[in-house]
Amino acid sequence: MADEDDDAKLSYLVLVNHEEQHSLWRADLDVPAGWQRVFGPGPKNECLDYVNEHWTDMRPLSLRREIETSRRAVPPQ
Repeated sequence: MADEDDDAKLSYLVLVNHEEQHSLWRADLDVPAGWQRVFGPGPKNECLDYVNEHWTDMRPLSLRREIETSRRAVPPQ
């Protein structure tokens, strides 16, 4: 397990999957299948700031779409 000093020396990426979920990923590791790089490389704190600014709805994209479809299907009363 890396301590905070080692952590500060590492470079990170922010990844996003098809459900628009975000992940912090070490820049020296291969990006896993199904994920794409959207920010970085950079220090961990900058990547966390990016995630906090851009991932404002934690619900997966499929759930958000399902809810929106359900709302449209129900006529207003």
